Amino acid sequence: MIVRIVVSLPVLALFAGTAYAQVAGDAAAGEKVFKQCQVCHTAEPGKNKIGPSLYGVVGRKSGSAEGFNYSPAMKTANIVWTPENLDKYLTDPKAMVPGNKMAFPGLKNPQDRQNVIAYLAQLPKEKK
Repeated sequence: MIVRIVVSLPVLALFAGTAYAQVAGDAAAGEKVFKQCQVCHTAEPGKNKIGPSLYGVVGRKSGSAEGFNYSPAMKTANIVWTPENLDKYLTDPKAMVPGNKMAFPGLKNPQDRQNVIAYLAQLPKEKK
């Protein structure tokens, strides 16, 4: 029995690595995709535009960027912006958070979404 568990651990690690590779994107390519987002958002800490700053968004709770006036829907969505949740939101923002203020219809290309998420994830975390 112990041998079976020890042998299974490398197999589990292999599958875990594969799952991560599927959600990982190219941050440099994501910076280019982010140019579409810059009409409304910045990647600078505390600099909000029509939309909130996306600096430090990965891992942040929805509706919590300081100084931005969120819709009631986003304030109460209670979402943590994990890469998986960002991918779902960026696919169709209105479907994930009905009533949010974002007019953008979403990024339909899965690789574009993964790349922009990789770009946002590599930005430094907000200092508290």
